[in-house]
Amino acid sequence: MNREEVKKLIYERFIEPTKSKREVFAGVEIELPIINLSKDPVNFEVIHNLTKLFKDKFDFKQTAIDENQNICALEDPITKDVYTYDCSYNNIEFSFGKEKNLYMVKERFDEYCAFIQEVLIQENHIITGFGVNPYRNYNNLVPVPNGRYRMLYRHLCTYPNFTNEKKFHSAPEFGMFTSASQVQFDINYKDLISTINAFSKLEPIKAILFSNSVLNGENAELACSRDMLWEDSMQGYTDENVGMFDPLPQSIEELLDYMLNMSIYCTEQDGKYINFAPIPIANYFNQEEIIGDYYENGKYHKIQFKPKLEDFEYFRTFKFEDLTFRGTIEFRSVCAQPIRESMSVAAFHLGLINQTDKINEILDNDTVIFNQGYSLNELRKIFVKTTIPSFIDKEDLKSLLTAILDLASEELKNKGNNEEKLIKPLYKRVELLENPAQKLIKHLDEGRDLEELILDFSR
Repeated sequence: MNREEVKKLIYERFIEPTKSKREVFAGVEIELPIINLSKDPVNFEVIHNLTKLFKDKFDFKQTAIDENQNICALEDPITKDVYTYDCSYNNIEFSFGKEKNLYMVKERFDEYCAFIQEVLIQENHIITGFGVNPYRNYNNLVPVPNGRYRMLYRHLCTYPNFTNEKKFHSAPEFGMFTSASQVQFDINYKDLISTINAFSKLEPIKAILFSNSVLNGENAELACSRDMLWEDSMQGYTDENVGMFDPLPQSIEELLDYMLNMSIYCTEQDGKYINFAPIPIANYFNQEEIIGDYYENGKYHKIQFKPKLEDFEYFRTFKFEDLTFRGTIEFRSVCAQPIRESMSVAAFHLGLINQTDKINEILDNDTVIFNQGYSLNELRKIFVKTTIPSFIDKEDLKSLLTAILDLASEELKNKGNNEEKLIKPLYKRVELLENPAQKLIKHLDEGRDLEELILDFSR
């Protein structure tokens, strides 16, 4: 299969669905770490019992079980809300059915969280709002025992085989202690490039507002360690698969050429999840044979297989602005937030999704952080750190951040659902120039207990 044929596959899977005219709906995904307040590993039996109680309380239907016959995924047949565990039973995930009004999502999210906290606190467990589990070092960092997560963990653990090609961190289990807040929107074909570009320019701004993944005791300079954990892992073996677009595509054709350089690293054949060394998708179907691993009967086995066209379904990227096969664009760069402020992420993006021209106007004319000789990638890396660099005028920075929030707020007001209230916490962060990560660092520097903030972020 030549490059043009692969490009056609990419177009049909990721670009063609955006041509279906539709209204803009939001799909909100929120992951939250589970904490054992006793400073022991999260008790998975407590979590399995919680899943059963949640299922009965909210009349969700079981959609998946793990290899030990424990329920690992539920779905509400009416709202299409999904309750599951991301990577491990240390990390709970809600994927909400698409909605126009974020208060519909917030109402259900608040109800779900209240019930979960009520159940967990009886066992001295809670869920809380951090992008890195603050008790990760107490936990058993093992994947959900199913094909997908075993395969993913196996893939991440192969990094020592490639250290002569790339720098890696030594935490392949990072997916089991990191939590994100993601949102996706229906996107129309004509807006695809402008949306990718405008929101890529917003990434340094989002780092300032939302960073919340401090690795206590490690990488002390990072307020948002999630970027590093993804980019310096096997997920980032191919630069194009993660992070920001560099350069920004100026047309659909440039976007397709960029995506041809992205890699595929897994598939499922004959009922077996298989991982293998990443291969650029442009070259994948020309391989005569590929060597990979699969898990069976308690251990991993080598396997040689031939690429099939069906493998393309497993071609998945993890960009900050990520195209999906549903005709949506997913924004993936934000850490989980304190629970009461979780909806600020979706509201921020919803308020700006139709404002690409105005975003570009503000940022293209800015000289506070932009247009100073730094690339967007460099700016993102600057602002995921815990301190604001000295070349930034803090009052001017507050003005820039406020202008972006005002743009989002005005659009949300025009919708008439009072959703602008959901981004009010962000104005306080601007006033203090303090995101949740910086709040944590300040809290600890003052000699106060981590547990105090764990409880605060759980409300």
